[in-house]
Amino acid sequence: MAARAASLDTSVLYALIDRKDAHHSAAREAVERLLRDQRRLLTTDYIVTEAVNLANARAGHHVAVRILDLMEQTSGIRIEWVGSLRFEAAKAFYRRHADHRYSFTDCTSFIVMRELKISDALTTDRHFGEAGFRMLLP
Repeated sequence: MAARAASLDTSVLYALIDRKDAHHSAAREAVERLLRDQRRLLTTDYIVTEAVNLANARAGHHVAVRILDLMEQTSGIRIEWVGSLRFEAAKAFYRRHADHRYSFTDCTSFIVMRELKISDALTTDRHFGEAGFRMLLP
């Protein structure tokens, strides 16, 4: 399953629920295409937290709840929990990459993606490309 999976990042999760977001249409089309092709979408608890907080700050609680609803209603999306071992690995990765401006949340995603052998990232965040992953959105 992991080889056919793609990682779903904050930028795309948020774009899916905010029609005013510049990437809304592209995000929606990409997710629909991947699910139609029976690709699993995987995200982490850290990404969900980041996306809900972003939506709450930008658009309010009622919009933030739509991300939680989307996660519950879309069977092709799975949440992978970071947990303590991955947290420690992300911490070490973050410390080793002071020359980049990776967020710590990005580092947790990189660790999960590498562990599960996921090379495709559904994101607009260029840091995923810098870290060696294939970005599925421009």
